[in-house]
Amino acid sequence: MPAGRTSPRLLAAALVVIGVVTATPALALAEPEVLEWTYGVSDPDPMSLALLQHRGMLQLALGGALVWAAFFPPARVAALAGALVTKSTFLALLVPRAELRADVAAFSVVFDALCIALFAVFLVVTAVRGRRRADVR
Repeated sequence: MPAGRTSPRLLAAALVVIGVVTATPALALAEPEVLEWTYGVSDPDPMSLALLQHRGMLQLALGGALVWAAFFPPARVAALAGALVTKSTFLALLVPRAELRADVAAFSVVFDALCIALFAVFLVVTAVRGRRRADVR
């Protein structure tokens, strides 16, 4: 493998793991108690429960897109760009507000921050490689 190149298998494995972890909020569709250990929410009112379960469904779709991108490289830029935007938005809404941070599992914050960094590196490297290929032509 040339220096500076990531193994395609390693990237695919990382996307599968990240996709599965990203999809875990969908468990709230079947077990609302999951919201307590993921978001610190216990006994939500019906509207909050519906919104959080809907968020779980959206996370399932995002996680599915990441798993799909693991096995279908043409989908990687779109899936990772979408994940980067959604995870960045979550952190941008959460991090400035101490009262929200206190209720969210630290794992979620750290996991999303690491994903954002990984996705940003992938997207920049992909853009640079594409630019180099275009310059060679």
